[in-house]
Amino acid sequence: MATDNQAVLDKDPTAKVSTTDSAFTPIKGSRKASDKVASFFIYACMALALVPLIWVLFEVITRGAPMILSAEWWTTSQLGVTVGSQSGGVAHAIIGTIVQALVTSLITVPFGIFVAIYLVEYAGNSRLGKITTFMVDILSGVPSIVASLFIYSMWVVMFGMSRSGFAVSLALVLLMLPIVVRNTEEMLRVVPADLREASYALGVPKWKTITKIVLPTALSGIVTGIMLAVARVMGESAPMLILVATSRIITWNPFGQSQSSLPLFMLDMYKAGNTGAAFDKMWGAALTLVLIIALINIVARVISAKFSVKQ
Repeated sequence: MATDNQAVLDKDPTAKVSTTDSAFTPIKGSRKASDKVASFFIYACMALALVPLIWVLFEVITRGAPMILSAEWWTTSQLGVTVGSQSGGVAHAIIGTIVQALVTSLITVPFGIFVAIYLVEYAGNSRLGKITTFMVDILSGVPSIVASLFIYSMWVVMFGMSRSGFAVSLALVLLMLPIVVRNTEEMLRVVPADLREASYALGVPKWKTITKIVLPTALSGIVTGIMLAVARVMGESAPMLILVATSRIITWNPFGQSQSSLPLFMLDMYKAGNTGAAFDKMWGAALTLVLIIALINIVARVISAKFSVKQ
């Protein structure tokens, strides 16, 4: 048909030719209908998945907003404040949450990155690499209560240490480590092999290739995964229930015998929830935790956009 059209144009350039015929098979009506039905179900499922998220956010914001709008909420603790009083703040819980997450990150991030580098760059098909991958997979499925009980039996019972914020951080390490390892491993595998081979061809040692080329290329994804992992463990409540005693004072010492956190503070308010003020504080702490996690996610997005390798 294309040859016939060309012949017509050669004879008369102003002639109109048929463009309905094509070398491609036309899409049948049944396939178009199937595509529309599938698209409808995809968008319907997406909308259905957004319903509980929007509902939870609406409840948390409407119930917790009156508490966090006060400057006292961010700057004071619950020391000397009764449960039934609307006064006092959660500065002690915010500081405890940040300190515990910081200690967890200081332990987990270097160790997790080094493990991922070994799995991607050095392990290959070795038996140690397979065992390490298998153990990371197992660790990623360990419930938080099991990790907390393990740290309690080892840190408190076996070693005789006291319950503290540091013990909580040790439990959070077990929960955060597989996330960091898996994310970093995937980001390192995304780096093109051509970059490594070009570096090796120039005589650059492998360790310098990893530090100067591979890691900078994957930096944005690694940082994003780390910050999302931090946001993930900040909301864990099981380690706080088992490994630290509640406190109403502001303390920066993770090795003390008591240190509060936002999940632990919410539990305390729930257990003492015979008054409306306690429930208001509980919802305020929940909204505070959501805002902190949202801020961490925003920072992760900004870092990812700023340090991503431009194509």
